[in-house]
Amino acid sequence: MSLTRVEKIANRYAAGLAPGQTVRSGQIIRIRPKHVMTHDNTGAVIPKFRSIFEGTGREPSIADPRQPVFAIDHDIQNLSPENLGKYAKIRSFATEHGVDFYPAGTGISHQVMVEQGYVVPGSLVVGSDSHSNLYGGVGALGTPVVRTDAACLWATGSTWWMVPRVARCELTGRLAPGVVGKDVIIALCGLFNQDEVLNHAVEFTGDGVAALSIDQRLSIANMTTEWGALAGVFPFDERLRDYLLSRAEMFETSRRPGERREGSLGSYTREDVEAWWERSDAAPAGATSSARDHGCRLAADPDAQYAVDLTIDLSTIIPHVSGPNDVKTTVSLPEMERRRVPIQKAWLMSCVNARDEDIAEAARIVRGRRVAPRVEFYLAAASAEVQERARARGDWQSLLDAGAIELPPGCGTCIGLGRGTIRAGEVGISATNRNFEGRMGDREGQVYLGSPGVVAASAIAGYVTAPTRFEDRPARHTIRREGERRPSVRAGETIPGFPTTLRGRTLFLPKDNLNTDGIFAGKWTYKDDLAAEQMRAVTFENYDPQFNKLYQYGDIVVAGRNFGTGSSREQAATSLKLKGVPCVIAASFSETYARNAFNNGLLCLESPGLVDHLSETLMEAGSDSRTIPGPEVEVDFGISVVRCDGREFEFPTLSPVAQELIVAGGAEAVARASLTIR
Repeated sequence: MSLTRVEKIANRYAAGLAPGQTVRSGQIIRIRPKHVMTHDNTGAVIPKFRSIFEGTGREPSIADPRQPVFAIDHDIQNLSPENLGKYAKIRSFATEHGVDFYPAGTGISHQVMVEQGYVVPGSLVVGSDSHSNLYGGVGALGTPVVRTDAACLWATGSTWWMVPRVARCELTGRLAPGVVGKDVIIALCGLFNQDEVLNHAVEFTGDGVAALSIDQRLSIANMTTEWGALAGVFPFDERLRDYLLSRAEMFETSRRPGERREGSLGSYTREDVEAWWERSDAAPAGATSSARDHGCRLAADPDAQYAVDLTIDLSTIIPHVSGPNDVKTTVSLPEMERRRVPIQKAWLMSCVNARDEDIAEAARIVRGRRVAPRVEFYLAAASAEVQERARARGDWQSLLDAGAIELPPGCGTCIGLGRGTIRAGEVGISATNRNFEGRMGDREGQVYLGSPGVVAASAIAGYVTAPTRFEDRPARHTIRREGERRPSVRAGETIPGFPTTLRGRTLFLPKDNLNTDGIFAGKWTYKDDLAAEQMRAVTFENYDPQFNKLYQYGDIVVAGRNFGTGSSREQAATSLKLKGVPCVIAASFSETYARNAFNNGLLCLESPGLVDHLSETLMEAGSDSRTIPGPEVEVDFGISVVRCDGREFEFPTLSPVAQELIVAGGAEAVARASLTIR
């Protein structure tokens, strides 16, 4: 049976398959990934992990200490005793359980995972962070999980996962001078902005791939998250092999003769890389972990079937910016230059654009010049290693001489933490991956996204501009979809303890792509001591400050397409559960949000028909209401319909796995039961 590359990797890391069994897109399986990364949120995962063992008669122990990796990166500018104490507790926990730990200042977790050798081609590596897609830049299947998944992985080594539908994106031609990977993914987000790849894994193919550097591939793979995808995967080719060989050589210099690198389980040798390159077939399902963990040149079968086929001619792409405050609204640089939009802030940082090529290009543009008056230009490398190389080249000093303000290598301002956040009324241009309303500071500020070159040129000019002139032109692209599928509706079977019906008033949020920053602001995300009452009080404050005045206990929240896109922060789901929301209904969900919800016992249902009905009946022409009280509905799980205003609207039948998570109250309880059975 023909398989895509993503399906082959899923089969390699599937746990408990019967001999000869093959898994495909759409199936819920258990996976045992090579690694699971957590960062500052490790502090919140630890109590979840310990709670799994309560009542089992067993001491908390990590199933495979080689599997987790801890890398501190988000709130590293916060030097309060509370935050430093949290980091110390994470380090102590890592030492106690033999887990690799990278302290604040090492770099952004995803960059660390690649730099330190944990991510290799053909592997499945997950992270409790929405930008784990970055790992696809080096040929791995990198995808986000959530904090509860991380706790279950520590305890049992495995978690549940639905093999995603797979899209193929063919890249042809070569990028023009001055066009980089960030421009490619911004173009893809803007051209295919109708959920074409929502919750899909995207396989990048075509003759254009070979000309893309590894830094460019990492940028593209990273922002497939903002595109709506679960993963973006590049092939293992000669350029990637050469990169891996160069990294292996660096590992060799820090390794004692005959030993793996001290203090790390992630490094590899040149011999490893050559062996991966020679292996062209996947290890069979059920193979030993050592066989599974070797990367190789996995390729999709020639007749593999894809849910959607996209093409884009790289030679026709010109730089665009996204925004303001919306990733999928894009404007060409020639048009932005005609508008001459003044800025007060510029940011060169983040896991999408703060690597060697990004910093070198920005330094080339600013060298011998000065940042415009009244513009603050903030600079943070993706890692200490990247920063050290930039210093050695002289690029770092060139940026500082131009007036850039140095920040430590980490996330910081990208998530609205630390120095340099946007203020009300300000406009900024950022090389980060997100510009959601309120994410990088005040919700009344405006943020555009662009490439490092655009950010640097704009910082010097004082308005949004490019370092090179481009002729305004559309990018050549095509799309071919498979036949449209209606939701799978049949007579539903409910497991013991699961309700047959649910009733409640609707509270309609008429917005597509309502992101987790809108649901639960980033400034609250790493306050682990936030009480339930406080979490309830700040829910939806970035989206609509009036929400809590309109909400009544037990209201069913109804929203548009791709609800919960953006960050994987768990509180965007748990805060709704704490408020007493029994169910969220949307036209579609971010898969990561749905994971968070079900993992914490919050029910999510997709019913685009109901959403369309409420849009037609509740939305007045020209209304700018963000939260609208609506009619009462009845959810009938027996026949998978929602009844509203005398009509019935379908939703896909819930699987027994999903029902089990709701009945148990979340994945921790399910994992605890499995430990008790053992």
